[in-house]
Amino acid sequence: MIQDFKETFREVLQAVLPLTAAVLLIMLVIGLNSGIFISFFTGTILVIAGMVLFLMGVKLGMLPIGESIGSELPKHNSLLFIVGVAFALSFIVTIAEPDVRVLSTMIDSVSENGISRNTLILSIALGVGFFVSVSMLRIVYGVPIKYLLTVGYLLVIILSFFTKPEYLAIAYDAGGVTTGPMTVPVILALGIGVVSVLGEKSELSEGFGLIGLASIGPIISIMLMGVF
Repeated sequence: MIQDFKETFREVLQAVLPLTAAVLLIMLVIGLNSGIFISFFTGTILVIAGMVLFLMGVKLGMLPIGESIGSELPKHNSLLFIVGVAFALSFIVTIAEPDVRVLSTMIDSVSENGISRNTLILSIALGVGFFVSVSMLRIVYGVPIKYLLTVGYLLVIILSFFTKPEYLAIAYDAGGVTTGPMTVPVILALGIGVVSVLGEKSELSEGFGLIGLASIGPIISIMLMGVF
């Protein structure tokens, strides 16, 4: 555990310090006051501490439990059970995703409550849950991912002609925020866990691609909000 902590701390520093240096340089150039410097420095320390603890929680809890659940699902010999659990887990994880919360808060503030924050979060979660369930079916039946991606993005293109402009922009951002630090580990671990007990399946070719498919879901669900 100590070694994992050290590695995680090093990874966080490598990610945060270059950005911190760049922002500090910009702040010096434009001449911001010292109070802003202190606030930024304090925030940076909190970000580093928070990311280290968060990523440690993912490594120690989210990844193992995702793989364990995924590996147990096929043993129940019920396709409906596999799809249902995959939907429920991905739905709940998406609601808990920090990036989704940030997006919904920003949209709520600029739209002046014109777009419901809770409705937006639930729509994103439903989109992710549906496409993760489809991904589970793809793994079980061995459907090539290129077909699902083609159909998914064709639907996105078609819907873009009927969606209100403000919803169209939000939809693509919604697809991006689902690739956050909470959603990605759980969904990937779930897929790899399912593939691991299906002897004839390749974990490389079948266990990955779930995030790419899952990110289509929120785009379509928010576009449908804009249409209706």
